[in-house]
Amino acid sequence: MTNPVSPSQTPQMTTPAANSTLWPEYLKALRQEVVPALGCTEPVSLALAAAIATRELGRPAERIDARVSANLMKNGMGVTVPGTGTVGLTIAAAVGAIGGDPDGRLQVLKGLTEAQVANAKAMIAAGRVTLGVADVPNILYAEAVVHAGGDSARVCIADAHTHVVRIERNGQLLFAAAEEDAADETPYDLQGASTRDVFEFALRVPLEQVDFLLEAAELNDALSQVGMSGDYGLHIGATLKRQSLAGLMPEGLMTEIMTRTTAASDARMGGATLPAMSNSGSGNQGIAATMPVVVVAEHVGATREQLLRALALSHLMAVYIHSRLPKLSALCAVTTAAMGAAAGMAYLLDGGDAAVNMAISSMIGDLAGMICDGASNSCAMKVSTSVTAAWKAVLMALDGTRVTGNEGIVAEDVDNSIRNLGELACQGMQQTDAQILHIMMHKRASA
Repeated sequence: MTNPVSPSQTPQMTTPAANSTLWPEYLKALRQEVVPALGCTEPVSLALAAAIATRELGRPAERIDARVSANLMKNGMGVTVPGTGTVGLTIAAAVGAIGGDPDGRLQVLKGLTEAQVANAKAMIAAGRVTLGVADVPNILYAEAVVHAGGDSARVCIADAHTHVVRIERNGQLLFAAAEEDAADETPYDLQGASTRDVFEFALRVPLEQVDFLLEAAELNDALSQVGMSGDYGLHIGATLKRQSLAGLMPEGLMTEIMTRTTAASDARMGGATLPAMSNSGSGNQGIAATMPVVVVAEHVGATREQLLRALALSHLMAVYIHSRLPKLSALCAVTTAAMGAAAGMAYLLDGGDAAVNMAISSMIGDLAGMICDGASNSCAMKVSTSVTAAWKAVLMALDGTRVTGNEGIVAEDVDNSIRNLGELACQGMQQTDAQILHIMMHKRASA
């Protein structure tokens, strides 16, 4: 077994140095994809559209017509909107229009008042908020049309959660994004990236360029502490901790990783009014890429530099892997974020890129195909499964064991395995995605 490094040791590369030409792209990717977000980002995207539309309208909205893509409908229909105690996209549109900050981006709902929430619920109860599925090619799409008197304003967001592509008032076009700008607002290019390049970047990047990532530890750990109260979601983290203390689960590092990470997801999905540090447009992905690293760093007594480099490795690896996937798909992307966490934990315990690659390979062999059936409180279950699998894969890597290229979609080269996973999500799971949405839209409660 590889001996874990002590906190005072400097990890060494096990492969030759890669070129650093992509480092500016890595920094852009981290800056764009690792940002604070209050609430599940799909309902928040619709809330932002409604908030901007209300500003363009110039007076309080009396009625709202919202439409979203099928994937956004799937991810938004079952999640609690922060500060409302209410599930779904209609409440997101209503509170966005009534109390949302149009400049707040993923924190558009920060600062909602009880009166604003009450007014939003009254608007919904009066039938003045409609919601439908938009017939658009975009996987991620949110549109809000707000009305007052004889006036209306329409805002469309597409392809990224905060990317406004169209603004109209009374049918007159005020803004349209350029066609070549129809993707992310600050494009970055990871086409030539590899796991080895990501690893070297994390080990060598000047710390002042990535020190903002320490906020990920602060925000997501604060969510974890709130979640451990047992007041949010399915209170899975608090339940597991309680059962551990009762002797039904072993106490130890794995349990600590699982409970603290899951508790943060409980809080986020259960409507806590604290922001998460997100990754790739998802708070749960940000939590999964952060909390296991934080727990292991505490366990080994890591220095500030080691924690920061482990967070950089985890978050950038998660972004790199997710860049091979659709923005939203039938594949649960918490699994890929946890692959980033596996990289960060392996770095803290071993220090070599070989262990990082082995752990990611084993996770692809383990978790590939876990479905996303929409954002909801049960996402915390998938978080607990994913981070537990990450820890198991790290332990295997430290012992020199991994899922090999002879098994399933895993290849000998980890980057080829990541590409295979991307092909599965992009091509193989399209019908799965449609079937999941069909089931969710047509399921009936048992009599």
